[in-house]
Amino acid sequence: MLLQTTFALALVVALLFLGAWLLRRLNGGRGFGGSGPLRLVGGLMIGPRERIVLVEVDETWIVVGIAPGQMRTLHTLPKGELHAGSDGERHFAQWLKRISERKNEDG
Repeated sequence: MLLQTTFALALVVALLFLGAWLLRRLNGGRGFGGSGPLRLVGGLMIGPRERIVLVEVDETWIVVGIAPGQMRTLHTLPKGELHAGSDGERHFAQWLKRISERKNEDG
């Protein structure tokens, strides 16, 4: 009886893995949920639990501040181009600093 139950459980788990593998193959090798208009461009850790991320939605970039229990839009701008550097987070930090300095000069 125990052997039969173990075999049935192993069969169910194998069917789950097979189904996930087939869905991934049918999806063109992409993970689930990766086909929408939303894309993460970059991110920067501000503190142990705080982060700033750059999200691309269609032709717009949105700078979002993330902290425990909340997310806030910090800035919205047209889609641009980040030049590839040796350290992406440092480049993003410099870009974000330039944007915030420009905003402080205007306001």
